[in-house]
Amino acid sequence: MERRDFLFELGTEELPPKALKRLRDALRDEIVAGLADAELSHDEVEAYASPRRLAVRVRRLQTAQQDKVIERRGPAKQAAFDADGNPTKALQGFARSCGVGVEELIEIETPKGVWMGARIEQKGVPAAELLPGIVQRALDRLPIPKRMRWGAREAAFVRPVHWVVMLLGGEVVPATLLEHEAGRITHGHRFHAPQGFELATPDDYLPTLRERGFVEPDFDTRAVRIAEQVQARAAEVGAQAVIDPDLLDEVTALNEWPVAIMGSFDENFLAVPPECLISAMKGHQKYFHVVDGEGRLLNRFITVANIDSRNPDAVRDGNERVIRPRLADARFFWDQDRKQPLESFLPRLKQVVFQQKLGTLMDKVDRLENLAALIGRELGEDVALCERAAHLSKCDLMTEMVGEFPELQGIMGRYYALEQGENPRVAQALDDQYKPRFAGDSLPADGISQALAIADKLDTITGIYGIGEAPTGDRDPYGLRRAALGALRIIIEHQLPLDLRRLVEMSLKQHDAVEYSDALRDEIVDFMYSRLKAWYQEQGVSAEQFEAVRAVRSDRPVQFARRIEAVRRFAELDGAEALAAANKRIGNILKKAGAVSAKVNPDLFEADEERALWAAYTALADEVDAAVAAGDFVAAIEKLATLRPAVDAFFDHVMVMAEDAALRANRLALLATLKAAFGRIADLSRLSA
Repeated sequence: MERRDFLFELGTEELPPKALKRLRDALRDEIVAGLADAELSHDEVEAYASPRRLAVRVRRLQTAQQDKVIERRGPAKQAAFDADGNPTKALQGFARSCGVGVEELIEIETPKGVWMGARIEQKGVPAAELLPGIVQRALDRLPIPKRMRWGAREAAFVRPVHWVVMLLGGEVVPATLLEHEAGRITHGHRFHAPQGFELATPDDYLPTLRERGFVEPDFDTRAVRIAEQVQARAAEVGAQAVIDPDLLDEVTALNEWPVAIMGSFDENFLAVPPECLISAMKGHQKYFHVVDGEGRLLNRFITVANIDSRNPDAVRDGNERVIRPRLADARFFWDQDRKQPLESFLPRLKQVVFQQKLGTLMDKVDRLENLAALIGRELGEDVALCERAAHLSKCDLMTEMVGEFPELQGIMGRYYALEQGENPRVAQALDDQYKPRFAGDSLPADGISQALAIADKLDTITGIYGIGEAPTGDRDPYGLRRAALGALRIIIEHQLPLDLRRLVEMSLKQHDAVEYSDALRDEIVDFMYSRLKAWYQEQGVSAEQFEAVRAVRSDRPVQFARRIEAVRRFAELDGAEALAAANKRIGNILKKAGAVSAKVNPDLFEADEERALWAAYTALADEVDAAVAAGDFVAAIEKLATLRPAVDAFFDHVMVMAEDAALRANRLALLATLKAAFGRIADLSRLSA
């Protein structure tokens, strides 16, 4: 079967930078899926993306489907011929539909009898006939929230389309996509090489754009080039650039031929908190900031131009002129906000709605004061400081600085609180209340910060969940999943002795718009614990291990975490699989037996194996009780795991469902006792296949 490389390129106006990688990956994945559906095999698939193009190259694509013989089944043999042995109309119609004569039909043996059938040779369709439909379907399925039309064109896409390239080997694949005829002409950089370039084969694509078109089409290669250039510019002044991955992706999506240029700004601006200057540089201008060896912000920045200018000084001067008023705004906001105490912004919270049914931000602050105080008391912290931190927690949202740079919420609260002489722990809590802000972010380390952060997240979760706005599918507009995982991580990783069920209950009862019930409380607790599943799986905990622990009620997240560790340790023990299977067997027996009301009576034992199992259990029961009471679930499960030989012997030699009712009840009571002992740690039956 002949194979050729396939190239598809879509040339457009500048694509949305924050969506470019997602569009690239989606186009590749959809084309690969379409080729699989069409049964066209291939080798590697490469995806490219720059501001003005999306492209996919498929190496060694099968140029046509394989010919194949398909077998179709028709009527049953007994219904295919009449009493004289002549074909019925049903059989004749089936033969016509298959394009064969009745005499060419075959008999197909099945467990349900003999059926008439046909073997039909199906010729493979050329790839050139299939590719337009495959690509069109891929374009239709791209994750574009809103498709638009331009001018008199009917075709809708995220940006206007200017050209389409579609090559299979050296041949153009005839197609019309988004009202453009496919061809072999690509285009280079908008300014350096706007003319068209003819591609003889897909092999010409990369060298043509790189060597003649002033375009690096590979997104990842371009990102590496930008990062290297940015660090090189910083190194020229003995400094280091801070490269935020999200900013790097956005800058990469804005440039086809990136050239890094260093600029500077007035050193007097460094009197403003560095986060403010960094936000101005990153958010408005997409600049990378520069720090010295000790991490202090320098009065320099690095911009990436999408042009190799013959006069880079002019590009530098232009960027320096643009950033100056942005930094001046930041300095103005800093000076203005400090003219009044942070607490003076508090009354303005009454005018800002937190959620329509849950009241204003001031209402939220009132709830936070109560909940943070409760948590602080549980942690042995200064309750007055916890209340003070909650009291000031949302004030910075009303400042000029946060109004301009929302990402500085909390950060500016800390700065303003320190400026006016607040307790440093209170000031730090204003920043830490939002942690963890993202995956991999640090957690609040101080007790007051922990109390406020947990309170803030619980208030949002219980309020939004309580009014019926629980997350559904991918929809989670209030970030409840992130908040739940953040609160639990703080409790677990800092080993905080908090009762989650009690905290959820207290938080729910503070919402006037929420009708409290134990069922709602337990539903929210279950929702929160469910957010730990993926987190634990990243740490090597299997789904079965997680569900084994989740099956046991854990009011305290710290105990949940210790149970997880116990189950992980149990899974590493010799005989763990057999003991897990025995637990499953015990559960099945007890489920079929119904309620077990009897207590174990050693005098009713008949077999040595049941006496031995009971003796082994009672010998370690007190130690297991003590370990569970101390929260040492690892020690408890390791002790219980020593029962495996006795459990195996019991099942090998003892008939649980004996005919004698008293004997049967006693043996069921013994199994129920064992199940309860293991069940205080986890439902081990969930670990077996």
